[in-house]
Amino acid sequence: MIKILYIILISIFLYSCSFNKNSKFWTNSEPIVSEKIENYKEIFPTEEALKKEFNSNFKISFTSKPVNNTSINNYLNDNNRLNFDGNLKKLSKYKFSKIDNFSQYQPVISFSKNNLIFFNNKGSILKFNDQSKLIWKKNYYSKSEKKLKPILQFVNNDKYLIVADNIAKYYMLNIDNGNLIWSKNNLAPFNSQIKIYDDKFFIVDLSNTLRCFSLKDGNELWKIKTESSLIRTQKKLSMVIIDENIYFNNSLGDISAVDINKGELLWQLPTQKSLIYEAAFSLQTSDLISDKESIFFSNNKNQFFSVDIKTGSFNWENKINSNLRATLIEDYLLTVSIEGYLIIIEKKSGNIIRVTDIFQNFKSKNRSRITPTGFLVGLKNIYLSTSNGRLLVIDIVSGKTVSTLKIDNKIISKPFIQNKNLFLIKDNAIIRLN
Repeated sequence: MIKILYIILISIFLYSCSFNKNSKFWTNSEPIVSEKIENYKEIFPTEEALKKEFNSNFKISFTSKPVNNTSINNYLNDNNRLNFDGNLKKLSKYKFSKIDNFSQYQPVISFSKNNLIFFNNKGSILKFNDQSKLIWKKNYYSKSEKKLKPILQFVNNDKYLIVADNIAKYYMLNIDNGNLIWSKNNLAPFNSQIKIYDDKFFIVDLSNTLRCFSLKDGNELWKIKTESSLIRTQKKLSMVIIDENIYFNNSLGDISAVDINKGELLWQLPTQKSLIYEAAFSLQTSDLISDKESIFFSNNKNQFFSVDIKTGSFNWENKINSNLRATLIEDYLLTVSIEGYLIIIEKKSGNIIRVTDIFQNFKSKNRSRITPTGFLVGLKNIYLSTSNGRLLVIDIVSGKTVSTLKIDNKIISKPFIQNKNLFLIKDNAIIRLN
C-alpha cells in the first residue's frame, strides 16, 4: 500500500513539473532558454569574424632593406621583411625522439651562428651544425623529471643558453659545450618567451608573474605579479623591451609596462571585458610586436589592438580574428586570420586596406579544420605554415597563394629563416629547406 501511495505522489509531482510548460521548472519539450525574455540586453555580443575578401585587386610592394635572419632575440619581436627567396627544395632533417602533445605547445629553435639548438621528448638539449650533425647532447633532468617529458624554451646571447620549462625548472649552459653553469627551480612552471637584457633575463610563469633573474647566478632580482586564472592555458605569452621598459601580456589579456631597473609597474591595460575563467582559458593572444611607439597584437576573440607605450591607452582597435604574430613592414601591418585571410592594415590608423583569401585552394569541407600556425615575409613571397602540415607560398604583391608544399600530415610550427634557409618543426624532426 505504501508503495502504491509513493508511486501516485511521484506521478503527481512529475505531471505538475515536467509536463506543464507553464511551471518553467523542468520540461523536455520546451527548454527555458527558448522562452522569450523581455528587456533582454546582450552584455558581451559575439563579433562576426572576417570571412570575405576586400579590395583584393589592390597591389602592394615593399622597398625597405630586408634583414637576414628571423629575429628570435629581437627586443621588438618584429620579424620584418627577410632576405629569403628560396626554391624550397628539402635539404635535410634534424631528427629527435617524438615530442608528445606537440600541437599544444609552441617550441622554438634557438640559433647560434650557423648552429641550431632544440630538445627531445625527455628534455635532452641538442645542438646541431649546419650539416645536421649533432655537436653535443645534454640532459640535466632526473629520472622522475624525464617521465614528465618537459617542454623547453630557449634564448641565447651566443655565449650562454638560458633554458626554462613547463615543470618550473630553469638553468643556464655554456653554449659552446653544453656544460651546466647553474640550475634553479621556480614556484610555478614557465610559459612565455625569454628575453636577455644586459645582465638580466625575463620570463613569465603560469601564475602570470613576470620574473627578473640574474644572468650570473639565476637569483631572482624582482617580480611583478598580475591577476592569475585558475585555468591555465598552453598559449605562450610574450614581451617586448623598449628604452629600459618591458611590456608583457598575461593569460587574461592584460598588458603591463614595467621599469626594468626598478621593477616597478608603470601601467596596466585590460583588454577583455569578461573575467569568466572559461573565457580566459580559451583566449589566445598573439605575440606582442612594437615600432618603439606602439604595441600591436591580436587575439582569437576578433580583436586587433594598437596601444600607445607611453600612456597605456588604445590608439585603435579593429575586428581581426588572429592569434599569430603580425609583421610590421614600413607603414603596414600584415597578419593572417584564423579563417585563412591575409590582411594588410595601415599602422597609424588601423584601417584595413586589403583582405585576400589564401585558403581558397583547400577543399571547403576540410577548410574549417585547418588553421594557420605562423608566417614570415620574404623578398617576394609570404611563407605560411598550417595545422595540416602544409607550407603555403603567397605572392606579396597580389596576396594570392601561388603554391602549396606538403611537409607532413600533422601540425607543423611557424617558419624560421636563418642564413637563407627556412626551418619548420614537426613532432620528431626539424625540416630545413632553401
